[in-house]
Amino acid sequence: MPYYQFIVPSGGATLLHKAEVAEAMTTVHSEVTGAPRAYVHCAFVEVAEDGIYVAGKRADGPRMVGLIRDGRSVEIRSTLIHGIADAWSAITGDAKEDLAIFIEEIPGANVMEDGAILPEITDEPGAVY
Repeated sequence: MPYYQFIVPSGGATLLHKAEVAEAMTTVHSEVTGAPRAYVHCAFVEVAEDGIYVAGKRADGPRMVGLIRDGRSVEIRSTLIHGIADAWSAITGDAKEDLAIFIEEIPGANVMEDGAILPEITDEPGAVY
């Protein structure tokens, strides 16, 4: 856990650089949260050029929906979002202003990974990420 899904219009630069984007998202998430790299999932969904709309009008920029475990501070979430946007833009050449990033927090109890339900985030020493 986390799970980052990129929704990109056909032909978008993100689709040309999937491996690089996934590596960068893994690095950003791990460095910002302290979570092991093995926890980071990325998926890429290509949609038709007219597959994304904002305010009823076609949007050309890619989108990312991220699920992360509940319990991170506002500062960590902000650092995470900006780090994702900066890395994504650097790789794809997409302007940061053209990206839309949505982060949803979910309880660890709502996630199973490697056959185990995840614990909640805690600030205690030795805590699970």
